[in-house]
Amino acid sequence: MSVIFKPREYLKQKFEEIKNPRLRLSILQAIPFWIASILVGLFTVLYAKLFALAETAMHIIYNWHNWIIFIQVPIFMLIAWWIVQKYAPYARGSGIPQVMAATALIEEKPNAVIDKLLSIKVAIIKVISSLFMAVGGAAIGREGPTIQIAASIFNYVNSLIPKSWPKLKRSNMIVAGAAAGLAAAFNTPLGGIVFAVEELSKTHVSFYRTALFSGVIIAGLTAQGLLGPYLYLGYPDVSGTSWHILFSVLLVAVIGGIAGSYLCSGILKILRWKASTFTKKSQHIFFILFCASILSFITFFISPSVTGSGKEIMQHLLFTSDKTMPWYNFPLRLIGPLVSFTSGGAGGVFAPGLAAGASLGAIVGNWFHLSPADINLLILAGMVAFLTGITRTPFTAAILVLEMTDRHSVIFYLMLAGMVAGLASLLVDKESFYDHLKHDYLHDIKQKETEEAVSIENISQTS
Repeated sequence: MSVIFKPREYLKQKFEEIKNPRLRLSILQAIPFWIASILVGLFTVLYAKLFALAETAMHIIYNWHNWIIFIQVPIFMLIAWWIVQKYAPYARGSGIPQVMAATALIEEKPNAVIDKLLSIKVAIIKVISSLFMAVGGAAIGREGPTIQIAASIFNYVNSLIPKSWPKLKRSNMIVAGAAAGLAAAFNTPLGGIVFAVEELSKTHVSFYRTALFSGVIIAGLTAQGLLGPYLYLGYPDVSGTSWHILFSVLLVAVIGGIAGSYLCSGILKILRWKASTFTKKSQHIFFILFCASILSFITFFISPSVTGSGKEIMQHLLFTSDKTMPWYNFPLRLIGPLVSFTSGGAGGVFAPGLAAGASLGAIVGNWFHLSPADINLLILAGMVAFLTGITRTPFTAAILVLEMTDRHSVIFYLMLAGMVAGLASLLVDKESFYDHLKHDYLHDIKQKETEEAVSIENISQTS
């Protein structure tokens, strides 16, 4: 007589055999994190491949006839904006401020509805819109969007947990998801953990260390299982750097921190001006066409390096003998994200920020006629500095660049660049770019909730 194997009953029996109640509780609480982490790893790999195909498609179209850029950019940027505007308005932009806003709402009110910020629908629209932006040549990255997508997956898995299951804190689940997303996107597990602590939670890691660590590890291992143990950039040569490079590192750190902060300040001013001025859809369309015209003009007449995430620029500077970079490439890498991010489509500033910092490091290195190894170090320092100017998270920036390149010998230079850039960025603004956007999202959501409540009350009074 054959015995039918029932996995659910088998697992239940095994859990009941665990005599330590705390161990049993820990395992039960960890299972949702593990499931969500595997899903994030799989989704991140798929998204990375689709984004790479989108960027390849952009170059194929542009190289076919370069004049087509004047049609290509506006059409795809308009589609990217329309998809977000129609189906998920809070899928626009980076994704990190949305995660921060969702966490703040939950901390304020544990049962708060955050589907506008984090949901499977938002994640899907995020992917589609960012892919259209990439095909159009917008200077955006996929890393910020990956964080919102991962947090959405974790939030969705959390909503599926039965009431009989041990309770999990929603904010911890979301923070762990965001960290797992960053870790899987860059293949930087330490960077994901530090980012969660330094930017998203601003609290002590001991409160959710098991969930955070396991989420990052499993998502990272899943991505590595499909892509292999890759480095986001590679192994640049920084051997034999001279001690007098310290002055150049400090210079790059100051310029990078201030420039990154000014870029974010410009983006914020434009976004807030749009929010207070634009009342008609036609105004948004006109603005997108204006942004697309700027991007197309620069690409056609000056340099195509203004388009895309900028990863090719970083790889070219770090791994070829050609370390030269025209001086205008750095301001172009500021204009690209500025017009792309403010257009209203989905896309992040992580990768474009790194590319801008890399351009800055190469330019300063050539000013002083430094050796290739010294210029490589300045490129890495510039990446850390510019990213710090955007995020105000110097340790996250240093750890991310360290894990992308596996250059542990220069960790002190990278940390110094991050620290100095963080101090320099305070000259421009006391708060980070993401903090400002988080406050804007929270204000927008609460205002809409108030308007909806007033509208419902008026309808009930009328009836």
